Amino acid sequence: MIMAPILQTERLTLAPLSLDHWEAYADAWADPAMTAFIGGKPRTRQESWVKFSQAAGLWALLGYGYWAFLDRTTGQFLGNGGLARFERGIAELEGYSEAGWAFVPAAWGKGLATEAMAAVLDWADDALKSEIRCIIDPGNVASQKVAAKLCFQHFADSDGAIGPVGVYRRTLPDAA
Repeated sequence: MIMAPILQTERLTLAPLSLDHWEAYADAWADPAMTAFIGGKPRTRQESWVKFSQAAGLWALLGYGYWAFLDRTTGQFLGNGGLARFERGIAELEGYSEAGWAFVPAAWGKGLATEAMAAVLDWADDALKSEIRCIIDPGNVASQKVAAKLCFQHFADSDGAIGPVGVYRRTLPDAA
């Protein structure tokens, strides 16, 4: 079974999602601030369990997936993200790995999303060697800024089952 590699940044450890992260994950996703631009409503424990197990299971199916974003010093769960294929019915995502990230509100505004996803994308550039895409709610200016720092470029808009989103792409650094 393929497991997520452990990645280290200056302030974070990106670790495979495990049951050790479950309660903090469920609490984070029950917070209306965390979900304001991701689904628009807090998740129930059952909804969180489905998403949690889905995120962990991506590795076995695809050879890539989501990590837990942990404070490197304390081990505290700060969020999660990575690469996925969620079959969202958005034509511009079909055939591409989809980047995604989410942090607890206490971790916002500190550059942690950029730091975490830069590590994910460095890993992906070596492991996947392919263009990566992401979607962002039009109102989520903070994530739009993160995407720009990570060299994602807006190229389409979609209004599918999850509502309106901007679709962004990041080509391989050598292919740019």
